[in-house]
Amino acid sequence: MRISQFKSGKYIQRIQYKSFEPTLINQSWNLDNPELTLLLSRADQKLGELNAFSQLVPDIDFFIKMHVLKEGTKSSRIEGTQTNIDDALMAKNLITPDKKDDWQEVQNYVRAMNESVLELSKLPLSNRLLKKAHSILLKGVRGKHKQPGKFRTSQNWIGGSNLNDAKFIPPHQVGILDYMSDLEKFIHSDNTNLPPLIKIGIMHYQFETIHPFLDGNGRIGRLMITLYLVNSGLLTKPTLYLSDFFEKNRELYYDNLTNVRTKNDLNQWLKFFLEGVRITALNSIETFKEIIELRALSEAKIISLGKKQMLAKKLLEYLYSQPITDMQSTAKALEISIPTAARLLNDMVKLEILNEITGFKRNRIFTFEKYLNLFR
Repeated sequence: MRISQFKSGKYIQRIQYKSFEPTLINQSWNLDNPELTLLLSRADQKLGELNAFSQLVPDIDFFIKMHVLKEGTKSSRIEGTQTNIDDALMAKNLITPDKKDDWQEVQNYVRAMNESVLELSKLPLSNRLLKKAHSILLKGVRGKHKQPGKFRTSQNWIGGSNLNDAKFIPPHQVGILDYMSDLEKFIHSDNTNLPPLIKIGIMHYQFETIHPFLDGNGRIGRLMITLYLVNSGLLTKPTLYLSDFFEKNRELYYDNLTNVRTKNDLNQWLKFFLEGVRITALNSIETFKEIIELRALSEAKIISLGKKQMLAKKLLEYLYSQPITDMQSTAKALEISIPTAARLLNDMVKLEILNEITGFKRNRIFTFEKYLNLFR
């Protein structure tokens, strides 16, 4: 099938509504658009640079935790949550009641991503893995009653209050297993003639069109992008997350997905997707460079602490994955007493590495502001 001649599917009449039944994608494809080929080359180049660069960054897993948290925040914001990265880093007991649901949804996304990446060492990217991620995503949050970890057995819709005024009605539930089986075969097929980045672009479109779960489809579909990049070996570490790009270009993101279904314009969606990969990879490289620079400056500052230097370095490592902290959390993480933690945190404030943001004498909160700003 030529990408330029792709027919996305057709509407089938149901009782009182029509559902969109997508074309199966596990087949041989032909990349026949020169502009798409050029964008692919540029995206591949930046992704390769990011992968090479990430392997040179010492202790990169510390910094990946913040990238995952930013991804969780941005992916959830696309779905309407209001949690920002500062809120997401706060302990649960510090979150106000009106923000707890949004906060928990972000934490669930982070956990789903982390556990899924670990699962890839023993389980390929598959429907089984996506279901496990989905069960984590909806645990204890607003969608907890919408069949966590299971493909839907009823009709869903996008936009509007019901099927009659819906903006888009995905395929009928009777075909979900067949569509998702086709998607899984496409993921692992060696006969599609598609470069990996084009393949993941088509996979994401198809998943969002099938909408196999009653809730959480957007987040699982975006999570799947990173999982595929790692599973296919394009990335050694999970360092590329597209939700920030999609959130900044939210209308274009939805419009381009919609135009595949309504106008068969797969080319434009793939152009948008590839540009997202290129820009995100470029931004990630710049962020890692700034992290390395900030790390060197911070480690130079703590030399003045003399005997406390090693403990301060241990604190810095903790701050790279938890840049908002308090005395109790610091004491627990570093396995030191609270008075020792208090003195150490005060030293870091004097060195202008940390900021104290409450102004209180008790229950004080400290932020690694320069580091946080790289992810805001």
